[in-house]
Amino acid sequence: MFGLRRAVLGGREGERAVSRLLTFAEREASLDRKIASVQPIIDMAIRKHITEHRDGRNRNRRLAAIVTMVSGGKDSQVLAHLMRERTDFYGHANTGIGIEATRQYVRDLAAWWGVPLLERKPAPGRTYEDYVLANGFPGPGRHGYIYARIKGSPFEVMNRELVPNPYQQRVLFVGGRRFTESARREARKIPLMERKKSVVWVSPLRGWTNGDLAAYRRRFPDIPRNPISDEIDMSGECLCGAFAQPGELDKLRAYPPAAEVVHQIDDLAARALAAGVPASRCVWGQRPTDRPCLEGCNL
Repeated sequence: MFGLRRAVLGGREGERAVSRLLTFAEREASLDRKIASVQPIIDMAIRKHITEHRDGRNRNRRLAAIVTMVSGGKDSQVLAHLMRERTDFYGHANTGIGIEATRQYVRDLAAWWGVPLLERKPAPGRTYEDYVLANGFPGPGRHGYIYARIKGSPFEVMNRELVPNPYQQRVLFVGGRRFTESARREARKIPLMERKKSVVWVSPLRGWTNGDLAAYRRRFPDIPRNPISDEIDMSGECLCGAFAQPGELDKLRAYPPAAEVVHQIDDLAARALAAGVPASRCVWGQRPTDRPCLEGCNL
């Protein structure tokens, strides 16, 4: 029980500091505990939010499916491997503004392990192109809004396909969010599990560090690697630009596999400007100066 509690409550700067003091054997033992915690976390989520959850009429729900989300990044590579024998599907949100080689990597990964893939796109009228041509490129304050359109919308499509009767069924979405994935996620709470209507989200890797991911891949070298994430240190499946780093677009311009999406960004910038969008909003990766943040960003 202590191992499970430590695994799910870990993360953040304190864990990184502790990991630097551990011996190799201690780090391996820590990884063993985290690996062992994943399936009990899944079981706990199913019991708490599905099979043993009661409504006002004392009715429980049925599990419709387990979907493991795979973006193509390093986190999801590990998660896909951990869940490959239990998940019913891999899920991938085709944002419409990403590197095609990463999408193909996800398709190949699903085929490699024989797991059916649900690759879904944003609903008509909610695409990245629709947003940019009407509003310009999103900045940090619009991240939540654009996320709901180009990633949340595909997840909603998956949910509707898998849960025909939300009053009787629920679907389990397993994601790879981690505390130490970014400074922004370090500052925000990542729930271990949460339910939103008929969808139960679980984040069994939330306490894993970058070192844990690297150690896991060393232990299981047969996991197919995504060369995109290895070479540019991000999956490239969502290049909306809301949290782009300085010089990121130049980095993408110099990277041949990103040529198609860079051309797409340039084309959208020109078309948005021609459509009357203010010039300050037609620069990818730059925070617009003529509108307020919607989410309290501190940039």
